[in-house]
Amino acid sequence: MSRLGWVAGPLTMFAFASVTLTSAVLLCNCYTSADLDNGLHRNGSYLDAVRRILGSDDLEFNCLLKIVNLTPVCEWILSETGVRIHKGRRVLGCVALSFESISSRAIQRSNCYHSEGHTAACEYGTTYYMLIFGIIQVIVSQIPDFRNTEWLSVVAAVMSFTYSIIGSALGLAKVIENREIKGSIGGVPTSTAAQKAWSISQAIGDIAFAFPFSLIFLEIMDTLKSNPPEKVTMKKASLTAVCVTTFFYLSCGGLGYAAFGNSTPGNLLTGFGFYEPYWLIDFANACVVLHLVGGYQVFTQPLYASIEQWFAEKFPNNEYVHGDLKQMPALRLNLLRLCLRTAYVGFTTGFAMLFPYFNQVVGLAGAINFWPVVVYFPVEMYLVQKDIRPWTSKSIILRIYCFITLLVILFAFVGSIKGLIAARFS
Repeated sequence: MSRLGWVAGPLTMFAFASVTLTSAVLLCNCYTSADLDNGLHRNGSYLDAVRRILGSDDLEFNCLLKIVNLTPVCEWILSETGVRIHKGRRVLGCVALSFESISSRAIQRSNCYHSEGHTAACEYGTTYYMLIFGIIQVIVSQIPDFRNTEWLSVVAAVMSFTYSIIGSALGLAKVIENREIKGSIGGVPTSTAAQKAWSISQAIGDIAFAFPFSLIFLEIMDTLKSNPPEKVTMKKASLTAVCVTTFFYLSCGGLGYAAFGNSTPGNLLTGFGFYEPYWLIDFANACVVLHLVGGYQVFTQPLYASIEQWFAEKFPNNEYVHGDLKQMPALRLNLLRLCLRTAYVGFTTGFAMLFPYFNQVVGLAGAINFWPVVVYFPVEMYLVQKDIRPWTSKSIILRIYCFITLLVILFAFVGSIKGLIAARFS
């Protein structure tokens, strides 16, 4: 919001929210596809839908994007999407992952500032907290599959609402204290037009990363009951989710920018625009940590399932792939699951240590992931599912829509690459 200003900031958020909602509507039509043997096949995952509707050539590209998107080196995102909304059972938080260390360190710094004064040199590293988070994820990653993460997603959702409300309330209190609304139409000024362009591109990447639930859309849809039809329920859930999410984005971003103007921190709760009440800031950051634990699992479980399914089909009679460890029967640990998921958590945590740059990594991940996952594949699958022929009006409109969003995302991608390189070598 601070980089884009009071006009372009909200408009950009509404634009990405609209694209995400369009993606959800298109994906609703991809949950079932024709099957020559069984008549109708339910696509229980994004990868399954791409493989069955578009074929294996597009599947390999999609697998790569899924791995890139799930690399846990990104910060908090509040992207809720309803599951079994007719029962109000849960709202999922989106990936946040290894930058849990930033919030953990913020708790330590908050207590230091409270006891030593706001001008104290309260500087602490993040490596220790990343390692702790990695260990926690190794343990929690042994949850067998996506359906068993319900309790974890409920906790994550409650935590995300809590810290978002606290962040918005602190911003509002600061605005009242200042007795003015800070910020400008053009956003934070820069010395050159080129620097402003790079700043805008990184901001677009950040916002793109904040709307990624299309990747687990079909996994969520697969948990619904068939009465009422999954398609009807999921459209209602998506509309509610995008509206609620966008409201919180505008609240946190808008009130934070109104409170701090050109000095707005990249992270409202850890950038220390707020020092008091320190206990409330500590509580909000503790909520962020708990949210990230759940968000990590909600977004990595589909990836685990895809890889483990491949091993199961490749080695149908291997006891290490299909059986539990006999040494610990009560825990029902599978050797493949233990090794694979531990290695993945270790790799991604190490990557986060190598690139501990908050907004730059978020912008890059958003730029890489958003267009193919949220725009390209849903449009291509919809065209095939509905048998829409080339050069028809609907086909042309969707192709233009794809092309325009691609140009925007390429702009965000280039700017985010520059920002990450600059941060790495500064």
